[in-house]
Amino acid sequence: MPTPYGSWPSPLSAARVTAGGLRLDQIQLDGHDVYWIEGRASEGGRNVIVKRGPSGEIRDVTPAGFNVRSRVHEYGGGAYTVHRHTIFFSNFSDQRVYQHDPGGEPQAITDVGSGAYADFRMDVQRSRLIGVRENDNVNTIVAIPGATLVEGADFYSDPIISPDGKFLAWLQWNHPNMPWDGTELWVAVFNPDGSLGSREKIAGGAAESIFQPEWSPDGTLFFVSDRTGWWNLYRWGGLAVEPVYAMAAEFGKPQWTFSMVTYAFVDEDRMAATYTEGGRWKLAVIDPNAKRFTPLELDIEAVESIKANADSIFFIGGSPTAAPAIYRYSTGGKLEVLRSSVTDAIPRAWISVPEAVTFRAGDRDVHAFYYPPANPDVTAPPDTQPPLIVVTHGGPTGATLDVLDPKVQFWTSRGFAVLDVNYSGSTGYGRPYRDRLKGQWGIVDVADAVAGAQAMVAAKKADPDRLIIRGGSAGGYTTLAALTFHDTFKAGASYYGISDLEVLQHDTHKFEARYNDSLIGPYPEAKDVYRARSPIHFTDRLSVPIILFQGLEDKVVPPNQSEMMADAVRKNGVSVKYVAFEGEQHGFRKADNIIRSLEEELAFYRDVFQMA
Repeated sequence: MPTPYGSWPSPLSAARVTAGGLRLDQIQLDGHDVYWIEGRASEGGRNVIVKRGPSGEIRDVTPAGFNVRSRVHEYGGGAYTVHRHTIFFSNFSDQRVYQHDPGGEPQAITDVGSGAYADFRMDVQRSRLIGVRENDNVNTIVAIPGATLVEGADFYSDPIISPDGKFLAWLQWNHPNMPWDGTELWVAVFNPDGSLGSREKIAGGAAESIFQPEWSPDGTLFFVSDRTGWWNLYRWGGLAVEPVYAMAAEFGKPQWTFSMVTYAFVDEDRMAATYTEGGRWKLAVIDPNAKRFTPLELDIEAVESIKANADSIFFIGGSPTAAPAIYRYSTGGKLEVLRSSVTDAIPRAWISVPEAVTFRAGDRDVHAFYYPPANPDVTAPPDTQPPLIVVTHGGPTGATLDVLDPKVQFWTSRGFAVLDVNYSGSTGYGRPYRDRLKGQWGIVDVADAVAGAQAMVAAKKADPDRLIIRGGSAGGYTTLAALTFHDTFKAGASYYGISDLEVLQHDTHKFEARYNDSLIGPYPEAKDVYRARSPIHFTDRLSVPIILFQGLEDKVVPPNQSEMMADAVRKNGVSVKYVAFEGEQHGFRKADNIIRSLEEELAFYRDVFQMA
């Protein structure tokens, strides 16, 4: 007997798509050993360094009680490095840097209250650790735990030392820029005492974004620049900058966290690189001298954290039917999974495979992935269409992928369709696409989400009376704005979303303190625009049910953003539910809270639309 969309029974419970799930990050190579970070929801979101030895055995390295995570820029990243079996890492609870020698216990090498540290590199010639420090809103490059090496700019990243130990290269940028707006690549010579001498700016500026500087084995400096409108590879040998291989593709990413990488050197003559075309990530081997570009035909997208040696290429990847995993691609063409992010794989029959769709929003093309409902055990009544959940990613300078996410399948297996939108401002489609959002946040992103829902209705892929929008962080703001300023959606869910742009301007952390200058306008000069685009001031226009989720320790989007919205909507007599979580920051990491949020959201939609 046919079962209505949205009411389908599913074995993919919230617990099943959450429990055992891992967030994999930051692959490191040390001789024949492979290291990475596992974020474990089952352990309260703790980040653990894991090691795989040459014989294939996998074990935890950091002991219980340590959480490998940095708070530099709040988003962290680059929280550890390995050198000759010794690990240096940042511990989340005290933000001290620890040295963990083989067979011993971690020992703190920085003082309590000295700041937060990230983006570590080993300075082999001087037997010291180098990294980025943030202390009392001052960012510097330092020798840990010793002297300051570089200071004066608002932000720094990627301090890298040349193979001969003579030079330090790094990225820096200043307010109001974010790193995807404009950064500078600098190189300085080391003095005999380890301080820095003469320095030179190699590339970049206020309107050129530089990503991932890296020294090649022969001492050539490589980097990614978007000077042509695409993040492409370049190199500098000491005299001039030249392109490595020009393509209408992206070899860079928005640098929200430290130690983001899209390429690695196989040997002196070859490099392995990941790049994205049309929203999908690919892998290639490049010979810079011969200008030879060789794509590798894989069923897996090489998404992030690429590392390489003469024998293998390592990366975190996935596909529409395979959840993220750590892969090794050997020179003989063998592709091997070293660690999957899931312990309970979803059977293929239950997986909704997305379709890449492009639709029009006004005079512009917008890209998205559409997931149809998928459940082998039921069929829907004829001549009916599914409820549609439009997903707006965070950032807003971010991007969504078509790699298998069990939480998306949680919805599609129950008879919901999902449209995951790379709205204007998303990365992966060139700088002009990214720059569409400048001065237009809350306008074009919202219009793109609305147009996406309408396009799916027109294509008979969605029920016009059951259109839902959901998003987190910046995507939560887009969600609240769409529900407030438009009447397309019939319900919505905001995860730690922004309701008052003006209040956020006074509350947020240093990294994003001037982000809105480009997205909206300088404050307070554009104060009226901030107010006009803040849903909190127009709750009388919001007439559909909403559910709000919030971590109570969130420093990026403080809890008052959700609390104010819930109070204002409730006073207007609109159905609203506010769900807060103790101990959660920006993005939920604890299994119990992730499970509860999914269950609460599903129950909310079923109540709103009277689904059985």
